Amino acid sequence: MSTAKNDSILIVGAGVFGLSTALELNKRGYTDITVVDRFVPPSADGSSVDISRIIRADYADPIYYKMAREAYKGWTTEYKDQYFESGFALFSETPKNKYMEGSKSVIRAAGGHLDELPDASDIRKLYPSVQANVAGMSGYHNPKGGWADAAGSIQKLASKCTVAGISIIAGPRGTVTSLRKAGSRVVGVNLVRGQVLLASQVILSTGAWTNRLLNIGHAASSSGQPVGFIQLTEEEALEYKKIPVMINMSSGVFSFPPTPDTNVLKLARHGYGYATEMNVDVDGEKKSLSSPKFESSNAATGYLPDDADESLRQGLRQFFPKLGDRPWLNRRLCWYTDTPKGDFIIDHHPTMQGLFLATGGAGHGFKFLPILGQYIADCFEGKAPENLRQKWKLNLPKDDAKGPMAGDGSRGGPPLRRLSPLEQAKL
Repeated sequence: MSTAKNDSILIVGAGVFGLSTALELNKRGYTDITVVDRFVPPSADGSSVDISRIIRADYADPIYYKMAREAYKGWTTEYKDQYFESGFALFSETPKNKYMEGSKSVIRAAGGHLDELPDASDIRKLYPSVQANVAGMSGYHNPKGGWADAAGSIQKLASKCTVAGISIIAGPRGTVTSLRKAGSRVVGVNLVRGQVLLASQVILSTGAWTNRLLNIGHAASSSGQPVGFIQLTEEEALEYKKIPVMINMSSGVFSFPPTPDTNVLKLARHGYGYATEMNVDVDGEKKSLSSPKFESSNAATGYLPDDADESLRQGLRQFFPKLGDRPWLNRRLCWYTDTPKGDFIIDHHPTMQGLFLATGGAGHGFKFLPILGQYIADCFEGKAPENLRQKWKLNLPKDDAKGPMAGDGSRGGPPLRRLSPLEQAKL
Protein backbone atom coordinates (compact mmCIF):
# COMPACT_ATOMS: atom_id res chain seq x y z
CA MET A 1 0.00 0.00 0.00
CA SER A 2 1.32 3.44 -0.90
CA THR A 3 1.44 6.19 1.69
CA ALA A 4 -0.77 9.21 1.05
CA LYS A 5 0.81 12.65 1.30
CA ASN A 6 -1.32 13.52 4.33
CA ASP A 7 -0.77 10.21 6.17
CA SER A 8 1.14 10.40 9.45
CA ILE A 9 4.77 9.27 9.18
CA LEU A 10 6.79 8.52 12.30
CA ILE A 11 10.58 8.25 11.88
CA VAL A 12 12.45 6.64 14.76
CA GLY A 13 16.02 7.92 14.91
CA ALA A 14 17.36 11.44 14.35
CA GLY A 15 20.69 10.56 12.77
CA VAL A 16 21.74 11.00 9.16
CA PHE A 17 19.32 8.33 7.88
CA GLY A 18 16.28 9.57 9.80
CA LEU A 19 16.71 13.31 9.31
CA SER A 20 17.64 13.09 5.63
CA THR A 21 14.59 10.89 5.04
CA ALA A 22 12.32 13.32 6.87
CA LEU A 23 13.56 16.32 4.92
CA GLU A 24 13.28 14.63 1.53
CA LEU A 25 9.78 13.28 2.20
CA ASN A 26 8.76 16.79 3.24
CA LYS A 27 10.13 18.15 -0.04
CA ARG A 28 8.01 15.57 -1.87
CA GLY A 29 4.83 16.83 -0.26
CA TYR A 30 4.32 14.63 2.79
CA THR A 31 2.77 16.92 5.39
CA ASP A 32 2.68 14.99 8.67
CA ILE A 33 6.19 13.88 9.62
CA THR A 34 7.52 13.38 13.14
CA VAL A 35 11.04 12.30 14.10
CA VAL A 36 11.73 10.85 17.56
CA ASP A 37 14.99 10.03 19.34
CA ARG A 38 16.41 9.45 22.81
CA PHE A 39 18.53 12.60 22.46
CA VAL A 40 18.28 15.95 20.70
CA PRO A 41 20.23 15.80 17.43
CA PRO A 42 23.15 15.57 17.16
CA SER A 43 22.69 12.61 19.47
CA ALA A 44 25.27 12.20 22.22
CA ASP A 45 26.14 8.64 21.23
CA GLY A 46 24.98 8.19 17.65
CA SER A 47 27.30 7.24 14.81
CA SER A 48 26.51 10.50 12.94
CA VAL A 49 28.09 12.79 15.52
CA ASP A 50 31.23 14.23 17.16
CA ILE A 51 33.80 16.41 15.46
CA SER A 52 34.53 14.69 12.15
CA ARG A 53 33.66 12.06 9.56
CA ILE A 54 35.61 11.09 6.44
CA ILE A 55 34.19 12.37 3.16
CA ARG A 56 35.49 10.27 0.29
CA ALA A 57 34.48 8.82 -3.05
CA ASP A 58 36.98 5.98 -2.75
CA TYR A 59 34.87 2.86 -3.27
CA ALA A 60 35.46 -0.47 -4.93
CA ASP A 61 31.70 -0.53 -5.56
CA PRO A 62 30.63 1.65 -8.55
CA ILE A 63 27.19 2.36 -7.04
CA TYR A 64 28.55 3.86 -3.83
CA TYR A 65 31.20 5.71 -5.85
CA LYS A 66 28.47 7.33 -7.95
CA MET A 67 26.50 8.24 -4.83
CA ALA A 68 29.60 9.65 -3.13
CA ARG A 69 30.35 11.84 -6.14
CA GLU A 70 26.78 13.16 -6.03
CA ALA A 71 27.13 13.80 -2.30
CA TYR A 72 30.45 15.58 -2.91
CA LYS A 73 28.59 18.24 -4.90
CA GLY A 74 26.40 18.81 -1.87
CA TRP A 75 29.35 19.00 0.49
CA THR A 76 31.05 21.61 -1.67
CA THR A 77 27.91 23.74 -2.07
CA GLU A 78 25.04 23.39 0.40
CA TYR A 79 27.25 22.06 3.21
CA LYS A 80 30.45 23.89 2.28
CA ASP A 81 30.72 25.48 5.74
CA GLN A 82 30.88 21.99 7.30
CA TYR A 83 33.24 20.42 4.74
CA PHE A 84 37.05 20.60 4.74
CA GLU A 85 38.88 19.36 1.64
CA SER A 86 42.13 18.13 3.12
CA GLY A 87 42.74 15.29 0.66
CA PHE A 88 42.58 11.58 1.47
CA ALA A 89 45.54 9.18 1.60
CA LEU A 90 45.25 5.39 1.85
CA PHE A 91 48.18 3.17 2.86
CA SER A 92 48.63 -0.60 3.03
CA GLU A 93 51.25 -2.71 4.75
CA THR A 94 50.85 -5.39 2.07
CA PRO A 95 51.05 -4.92 -1.71
CA LYS A 96 47.94 -4.88 -3.89
CA ASN A 97 45.37 -4.34 -1.17
CA LYS A 98 42.19 -5.70 -2.77
CA TYR A 99 39.91 -2.87 -1.72
CA MET A 100 42.40 -0.18 -2.70
CA GLU A 101 42.99 -1.76 -6.11
CA GLY A 102 39.25 -1.97 -6.71
CA SER A 103 38.77 1.62 -5.60
CA LYS A 104 41.48 2.87 -7.93
CA SER A 105 39.94 1.01 -10.85
CA VAL A 106 36.48 2.44 -10.20
CA ILE A 107 37.76 6.00 -9.81
CA ARG A 108 39.91 5.89 -12.91
CA ALA A 109 37.18 4.29 -14.99
CA ALA A 110 35.05 7.34 -14.14
CA GLY A 111 37.84 9.75 -15.12
CA GLY A 112 39.02 10.59 -11.60
CA HIS A 113 42.57 11.62 -10.72
CA LEU A 114 44.73 9.79 -8.19
CA ASP A 115 48.35 10.08 -7.09
CA GLU A 116 50.01 6.67 -6.88
CA LEU A 117 52.33 6.16 -3.92
CA PRO A 118 54.35 2.97 -4.52
CA ASP A 119 56.48 4.28 -1.66
CA ALA A 120 53.98 5.63 0.86
CA SER A 121 56.63 7.98 2.26
CA ASP A 122 56.21 10.02 -0.92
CA ILE A 123 53.07 11.46 0.65
CA ARG A 124 55.50 14.06 2.09
CA LYS A 125 56.12 15.37 -1.43
CA LEU A 126 52.44 16.31 -1.55
CA TYR A 127 52.12 17.28 2.11
CA PRO A 128 55.46 18.33 3.64
CA SER A 129 53.81 18.61 7.07
CA VAL A 130 53.15 14.85 7.21
CA GLN A 131 55.45 13.14 9.72
CA ALA A 132 53.90 9.67 9.51
CA ASN A 133 56.18 6.65 9.58
CA VAL A 134 54.87 4.72 6.57
CA ALA A 135 58.17 3.28 5.35
CA GLY A 136 57.71 0.01 3.51
CA MET A 137 54.06 0.70 2.79
CA SER A 138 52.35 1.59 -0.48
CA GLY A 139 49.23 3.56 -1.22
CA TYR A 140 47.60 6.37 -3.13
CA HIS A 141 46.23 9.86 -2.61
CA ASN A 142 42.94 11.34 -3.77
CA PRO A 143 42.89 15.16 -3.74
CA LYS A 144 39.07 15.16 -3.80
CA GLY A 145 38.23 14.15 -0.28
CA GLY A 146 38.60 15.20 3.30
CA TRP A 147 36.30 15.45 6.27
CA ALA A 148 33.14 17.07 7.56
CA ASP A 149 32.10 18.49 10.90
CA ALA A 150 29.68 15.69 11.75
CA ALA A 151 27.82 17.29 14.64
CA GLY A 152 27.60 20.61 12.78
CA SER A 153 26.22 18.88 9.68
CA ILE A 154 23.55 17.08 11.71
CA GLN A 155 22.64 20.34 13.45
CA LYS A 156 22.19 22.00 10.08
CA LEU A 157 20.11 19.09 8.78
CA ALA A 158 17.93 19.09 11.91
CA SER A 159 17.43 22.84 11.58
CA LYS A 160 16.32 22.39 7.98
CA CYS A 161 13.79 19.83 9.18
CA THR A 162 12.28 22.06 11.87
CA VAL A 163 12.13 25.06 9.52
CA ALA A 164 10.27 22.83 7.03
CA GLY A 165 7.65 22.01 9.67
CA ILE A 166 8.88 18.57 10.69
CA SER A 167 8.41 17.79 14.39
CA ILE A 168 11.43 16.46 16.28
CA ILE A 169 10.71 14.97 19.72
CA ALA A 170 13.55 13.98 22.05
CA GLY A 171 13.89 12.69 25.59
CA PRO A 172 11.43 10.28 27.22
CA ARG A 173 8.65 11.32 24.83
CA GLY A 174 10.89 10.31 21.96
CA THR A 175 12.40 7.15 23.44
CA VAL A 176 10.91 4.10 21.75
CA THR A 177 10.92 0.75 23.54
CA SER A 178 8.97 -1.37 21.05
CA LEU A 179 6.81 -1.38 17.96
CA ARG A 180 3.05 -1.26 18.41
CA LYS A 181 1.13 -3.67 16.21
CA ALA A 182 -2.40 -4.49 15.19
CA GLY A 183 -2.23 -7.95 13.66
CA SER A 184 0.50 -7.95 11.01
CA ARG A 185 0.51 -4.17 10.75
CA VAL A 186 2.75 -1.76 12.66
CA VAL A 187 0.54 1.11 13.80
CA GLY A 188 2.99 3.07 15.94
CA VAL A 189 5.48 2.77 18.76
CA ASN A 190 5.48 2.33 22.53
CA LEU A 191 7.49 4.87 24.52
CA VAL A 192 9.61 4.41 27.61
CA ARG A 193 7.09 5.91 30.04
CA GLY A 194 4.13 3.99 28.73
CA GLN A 195 2.81 6.48 26.20
CA VAL A 196 2.00 5.50 22.64
CA LEU A 197 2.63 7.30 19.36
CA LEU A 198 0.43 6.14 16.49
CA ALA A 199 1.22 6.59 12.81
CA SER A 200 0.14 5.36 9.41
CA GLN A 201 3.76 4.57 8.56
CA VAL A 202 6.73 3.89 10.85
CA ILE A 203 10.27 4.26 9.53
CA LEU A 204 13.11 2.75 11.56
CA SER A 205 16.35 4.68 11.24
CA THR A 206 17.67 3.37 14.52
CA GLY A 207 21.19 2.35 13.56
CA ALA A 208 22.94 0.13 16.07
CA TRP A 209 19.78 -0.01 18.21
CA THR A 210 17.63 -1.56 15.43
CA ASN A 211 17.93 -5.14 16.69
CA ARG A 212 16.36 -4.07 19.98
CA LEU A 213 13.13 -3.24 18.14
CA LEU A 214 13.10 -5.75 15.31
CA ASN A 215 14.41 -9.27 14.91
CA ILE A 216 16.81 -8.79 11.98
CA GLY A 217 19.94 -10.35 13.47
CA HIS A 218 20.43 -12.27 10.22
CA ALA A 219 20.80 -8.99 8.30
CA ALA A 220 22.48 -6.58 10.73
CA SER A 221 24.41 -6.55 13.97
CA SER A 222 26.07 -3.91 16.13
CA SER A 223 29.75 -3.40 16.89
CA GLY A 224 31.68 -0.71 18.74
CA GLN A 225 34.69 0.89 17.05
CA PRO A 226 37.35 2.75 19.09
CA VAL A 227 37.76 6.53 18.81
CA GLY A 228 40.26 8.77 20.59
CA PHE A 229 40.78 12.53 20.82
CA ILE A 230 43.89 14.53 21.73
CA GLN A 231 44.12 18.20 22.61
CA LEU A 232 46.86 20.06 20.73
CA THR A 233 48.37 23.44 21.42
CA GLU A 234 47.87 26.17 18.84
CA GLU A 235 51.46 25.71 17.70
CA GLU A 236 51.00 21.95 17.28
CA ALA A 237 47.73 22.40 15.43
CA LEU A 238 49.39 24.85 13.06
CA GLU A 239 52.18 22.34 12.43
CA TYR A 240 49.67 19.62 11.40
CA LYS A 241 47.12 21.89 9.74
CA LYS A 242 47.99 20.98 6.16
CA ILE A 243 47.85 17.20 6.24
CA PRO A 244 45.31 14.85 4.62
CA VAL A 245 42.96 12.39 6.21
CA MET A 246 45.09 9.23 6.41
CA ILE A 247 44.13 5.58 6.85
CA ASN A 248 46.19 2.46 7.32
CA MET A 249 44.05 -0.08 5.49
CA SER A 250 45.89 -2.94 7.20
CA SER A 251 45.32 -1.85 10.80
CA GLY A 252 42.11 0.08 10.10
CA VAL A 253 43.36 3.13 12.05
CA PHE A 254 42.71 6.50 10.47
CA SER A 255 43.41 10.10 11.44
CA PHE A 256 42.15 13.59 10.71
CA PRO A 257 43.82 16.99 10.59
CA PRO A 258 43.28 19.05 13.74
CA THR A 259 39.89 20.73 13.95
CA PRO A 260 39.93 24.50 13.46
CA ASP A 261 39.39 26.63 16.58
CA THR A 262 39.42 23.71 19.05
CA ASN A 263 42.75 22.17 17.90
CA VAL A 264 41.56 18.63 18.64
CA LEU A 265 43.18 15.69 16.86
CA LYS A 266 41.04 12.60 16.27
CA LEU A 267 41.97 8.99 15.50
CA ALA A 268 39.67 6.02 15.08
CA ARG A 269 39.66 2.50 13.71
CA HIS A 270 37.52 1.28 10.82
CA GLY A 271 37.64 -2.37 11.79
CA TYR A 272 35.56 -5.30 12.94
CA GLY A 273 35.10 -3.86 16.39
CA TYR A 274 33.74 -5.16 19.66
CA ALA A 275 30.50 -6.93 20.43
CA THR A 276 28.50 -6.85 23.64
CA GLU A 277 26.09 -9.47 24.94
CA MET A 278 22.77 -8.09 26.11
CA ASN A 279 19.55 -9.89 26.93
CA VAL A 280 16.72 -8.01 25.25
CA ASP A 281 13.01 -8.60 24.71
CA VAL A 282 12.49 -8.20 20.96
CA ASP A 283 8.85 -8.37 19.92
CA GLY A 284 7.97 -10.63 22.84
CA GLU A 285 10.94 -12.94 22.33
CA LYS A 286 14.00 -13.03 24.57
CA LYS A 287 17.17 -12.45 22.55
CA SER A 288 20.86 -12.23 23.33
CA LEU A 289 22.44 -9.69 21.01
CA SER A 290 25.20 -7.14 20.61
CA SER A 291 23.97 -3.63 21.19
CA PRO A 292 24.96 -0.29 22.66
CA LYS A 293 23.27 0.74 25.89
CA PHE A 294 19.72 2.04 25.63
CA GLU A 295 19.08 3.64 29.01
CA SER A 296 22.00 6.10 29.01
CA SER A 297 24.59 7.66 26.73
CA ASN A 298 27.23 5.30 25.35
CA ALA A 299 29.68 8.19 25.10
CA ALA A 300 29.62 9.11 28.79
CA THR A 301 32.22 6.86 30.43
CA GLY A 302 35.16 7.30 28.05
CA TYR A 303 36.01 3.62 28.47
CA LEU A 304 37.86 1.62 25.83
CA PRO A 305 39.08 -1.98 26.13
CA ASP A 306 42.84 -2.10 26.67
CA ASP A 307 43.57 -3.63 23.26
CA ALA A 308 41.43 -0.97 21.56
CA ASP A 309 43.33 1.76 23.36
CA GLU A 310 46.62 0.22 22.35
CA SER A 311 45.59 -0.03 18.68
CA LEU A 312 44.80 3.69 18.63
CA ARG A 313 48.05 4.42 20.46
CA GLN A 314 50.01 2.48 17.81
CA GLY A 315 48.20 4.43 15.11
CA LEU A 316 49.04 7.69 16.87
CA ARG A 317 52.70 6.74 17.02
CA GLN A 318 52.67 5.87 13.32
CA PHE A 319 50.87 8.96 12.03
CA PHE A 320 52.11 11.48 14.62
CA PRO A 321 55.36 10.13 16.16
CA LYS A 322 55.96 13.25 18.27
CA LEU A 323 52.57 12.81 19.95
CA GLY A 324 52.89 9.09 20.64
CA ASP A 325 52.64 9.33 24.42
CA ARG A 326 50.17 12.23 24.63
CA PRO A 327 47.23 11.45 26.95
CA TRP A 328 43.76 11.17 25.47
CA LEU A 329 41.40 14.10 25.90
CA ASN A 330 38.48 11.71 25.46
CA ARG A 331 37.74 8.21 24.14
CA ARG A 332 34.63 6.25 23.23
CA LEU A 333 33.21 3.40 21.17
CA CYS A 334 31.42 4.50 18.01
CA TRP A 335 28.64 2.04 17.25
CA TYR A 336 28.33 0.66 13.71
CA THR A 337 25.32 -1.13 12.26
CA ASP A 338 27.15 -3.93 10.46
CA THR A 339 25.75 -5.74 7.43
CA PRO A 340 27.20 -8.74 5.55
CA LYS A 341 28.51 -6.79 2.55
CA GLY A 342 28.42 -3.24 3.89
CA ASP A 343 25.16 -2.53 2.06
CA PHE A 344 22.45 -0.38 3.58
CA ILE A 345 19.03 -1.77 4.50
CA ILE A 346 16.43 0.47 2.83
CA ASP A 347 13.21 -1.39 2.27
CA HIS A 348 9.60 -1.97 3.27
CA HIS A 349 9.42 -4.84 5.72
CA PRO A 350 8.43 -7.96 3.73
CA THR A 351 5.80 -9.16 6.22
CA MET A 352 4.92 -6.21 8.49
CA GLN A 353 2.71 -3.63 6.83
CA GLY A 354 3.29 -0.03 7.81
CA LEU A 355 7.01 -0.57 8.55
CA PHE A 356 9.92 0.72 6.48
CA LEU A 357 13.62 0.45 7.32
CA ALA A 358 16.35 2.97 6.53
CA THR A 359 19.36 1.72 8.46
CA GLY A 360 22.50 -0.42 8.16
CA GLY A 361 25.01 2.41 7.72
CA ALA A 362 27.86 -0.13 8.08
CA GLY A 363 30.33 2.58 9.06
CA HIS A 364 30.09 4.57 5.83
CA GLY A 365 26.61 6.09 5.59
CA PHE A 366 27.31 9.60 6.90
CA LYS A 367 29.26 10.81 3.86
CA PHE A 368 26.08 10.60 1.77
CA LEU A 369 24.22 13.13 3.95
CA PRO A 370 23.45 15.66 1.17
CA ILE A 371 21.76 13.07 -1.07
CA LEU A 372 20.93 10.06 1.12
CA GLY A 373 17.31 11.12 1.69
CA GLN A 374 16.67 11.14 -2.05
CA TYR A 375 17.69 7.51 -2.38
CA ILE A 376 15.71 6.49 0.69
CA ALA A 377 12.58 8.33 -0.49
CA ASP A 378 12.87 6.68 -3.92
CA CYS A 379 12.85 3.27 -2.22
CA PHE A 380 9.99 4.33 0.05
CA GLU A 381 7.90 5.39 -2.95
CA GLY A 382 8.86 2.38 -5.06
CA LYS A 383 10.72 4.55 -7.60
CA ALA A 384 14.26 3.27 -7.06
CA PRO A 385 15.85 1.23 -9.86
CA GLU A 386 15.67 -2.52 -9.43
CA ASN A 387 19.40 -2.95 -8.81
CA LEU A 388 19.22 -0.64 -5.78
CA ARG A 389 16.03 -2.20 -4.47
CA GLN A 390 17.73 -5.59 -4.57
CA LYS A 391 21.00 -4.28 -3.11
CA TRP A 392 19.26 -2.73 -0.10
CA LYS A 393 16.51 -5.31 0.30
CA LEU A 394 15.64 -6.76 3.70
CA ASN A 395 15.57 -10.49 3.16
CA LEU A 396 13.75 -12.85 5.47
CA PRO A 397 15.99 -15.06 7.64
CA LYS A 398 16.78 -18.56 6.42
CA ASP A 399 16.32 -20.80 9.44
CA ASP A 400 17.41 -17.83 11.57
CA ALA A 401 20.90 -18.19 10.14
CA LYS A 402 23.33 -15.37 10.79
CA GLY A 403 26.29 -14.98 8.51
CA PRO A 404 29.44 -12.92 9.05
CA MET A 405 29.00 -9.14 9.02
CA ALA A 406 32.38 -8.47 7.44
CA GLY A 407 31.35 -5.41 5.46
CA ASP A 408 32.58 -4.35 2.03
CA GLY A 409 36.26 -5.28 2.39
CA SER A 410 37.40 -1.83 3.52
CA ARG A 411 38.02 -2.75 7.15
CA GLY A 412 41.29 -3.65 8.79
CA GLY A 413 42.73 -4.79 12.09
CA PRO A 414 41.88 -7.74 14.34
CA PRO A 415 38.65 -9.76 14.04
CA LEU A 416 35.47 -8.96 15.95
CA ARG A 417 35.90 -9.61 19.67
CA ARG A 418 33.17 -10.08 22.24
CA LEU A 419 33.76 -8.03 25.37
CA SER A 420 34.07 -9.84 28.68
CA PRO A 421 31.37 -9.21 31.31
CA LEU A 422 33.84 -7.04 33.25
CA GLU A 423 34.69 -4.97 30.18
CA GLN A 424 31.05 -4.61 29.26
CA ALA A 425 30.24 -3.39 32.77
CA LYS A 426 32.68 -0.50 32.29
CA LEU A 427 30.98 0.82 29.14
